[in-house]
Amino acid sequence: MREGLCKGCKLGYGTGERDIGRAKCKIKVCCINKGYNSCADCPEYPTCPTINEFYGKKGYKYRKYKQALEFIRQHGYSEFLKIAGTWTHAYGTYRNE
Repeated sequence: MREGLCKGCKLGYGTGERDIGRAKCKIKVCCINKGYNSCADCPEYPTCPTINEFYGKKGYKYRKYKQALEFIRQHGYSEFLKIAGTWTHAYGTYRNE
C-alpha cells in the first residue's frame, strides 16, 4: 500500500505468472473472472453467498474486511487507499471509529 498499489492476493494473475485455475479462494476467483477490483464493485454484493459465508466466519479480521468493502462502496477506492496507506498492518481504523 505504501506505493499506492495493492500487493494483495491478485498479484500475478493478470500477467499469467499465476494460474487462476489453481487458486483456492472463491472470492479471488470470482472477482478476477468477472473483472472486478474487489467485491465492492459487484452489484450482487449484498446477497452474494460467497462473501456472506466469508463474513460469517469468526474472527476480528473478517469484520475488518467487511468494514473495508463497505467503506469502499460508500467512499470509493481513492478514499480507502488514503486511509489504508497510513496503516501498518492489513487493516486499521477509519474516520469516526
